[in-house]
Amino acid sequence: MLATIVAVKGTCNAGHESGDRFTLSCRYPGELCGYFFHDIFPNLSVIQHGGAYPWWTEGQNKFEYHCPDRHNQVTLLVEVLAE
Repeated sequence: MLATIVAVKGTCNAGHESGDRFTLSCRYPGELCGYFFHDIFPNLSVIQHGGAYPWWTEGQNKFEYHCPDRHNQVTLLVEVLAE
C-alpha cells in the first residue's frame, strides 16, 4: 500500500508533513508514527487481506484516515496497489 500525508492541521509531533509518501503494510509501518499505525492497524489488516466494509464502493482502492491526535490532525491517504 502507498501512504501519502495529504494534510496537517497544527504541528505533527512525529514530524509528518503534507506530501510525505511511503509504503505501508501490516508488517511494515513505513515511516508512519507508531500511535497512528496502532490506530489504523485493524483497517489495514482488512484491506491487506482482501476484505472490505459494506459502506465501501465496489472497486474502491483509496482510503483516508485521521491521526488519533485531534489537536494536531494529520490526514493520511492509503492507496491499495495492484499486485
